[in-house]
Amino acid sequence: MASLGQAKTLGGVGSILVLLSPIPYAGAVLSIVGFIMILIAVKYIADILGDQKIFNNMIIAVVLAIIGIVVGVVVVLGAVYSLIGLGSYTYTPGTTTLPTGFSAVIASIIAGLIVIWIFYLIASIFLKRSYDTIATRLNVGTFHTTGLLYLIGAATAIIFVGFIIVFIAEILQIVSFFSLPEQMPMGPQPMPGQMGPPPATMLTDRRD
Repeated sequence: MASLGQAKTLGGVGSILVLLSPIPYAGAVLSIVGFIMILIAVKYIADILGDQKIFNNMIIAVVLAIIGIVVGVVVVLGAVYSLIGLGSYTYTPGTTTLPTGFSAVIASIIAGLIVIWIFYLIASIFLKRSYDTIATRLNVGTFHTTGLLYLIGAATAIIFVGFIIVFIAEILQIVSFFSLPEQMPMGPQPMPGQMGPPPATMLTDRRD
């Protein structure tokens, strides 16, 4: 049976592997393995908490990100294919006139990148929903911050500063998973869509 301890280990190690994605050659493989481990960890957490929306939101985020990358890459590669001369261009050497259709190719590349950005932005919204629920149900606030940074990073990735924010989010994701408790916190847990119990000070004020 799945446990929070297993989710903690899988998610933490998986997040470390994702952070190693820039490593040449092996980075891509490590990243894929890391994402799978994170998905399994989130699935364990969803099962333990009895809230499948946690896992469903994460799955939607992953699917949207993959679709965005595939569609965007296809558009960009198609444009590059034309740009390197495999398409039909008329260009006279020695002139300053751009090849016929050059502007359309550049526009296609930009469009492909925008498609990737839009899908990644929407995916980050669902990821944030998943992490927000985990943060609330397990009282691990760093998950909330991680989700927020992923969202901000995705929104600002179009001006490149977002990649730095996403990198910070990936580091904080490691901290978040390793901050998971080994066992369920004591006391009543808020159900999906419900707020946690009111602070003791509020209860005291009401009695007075």
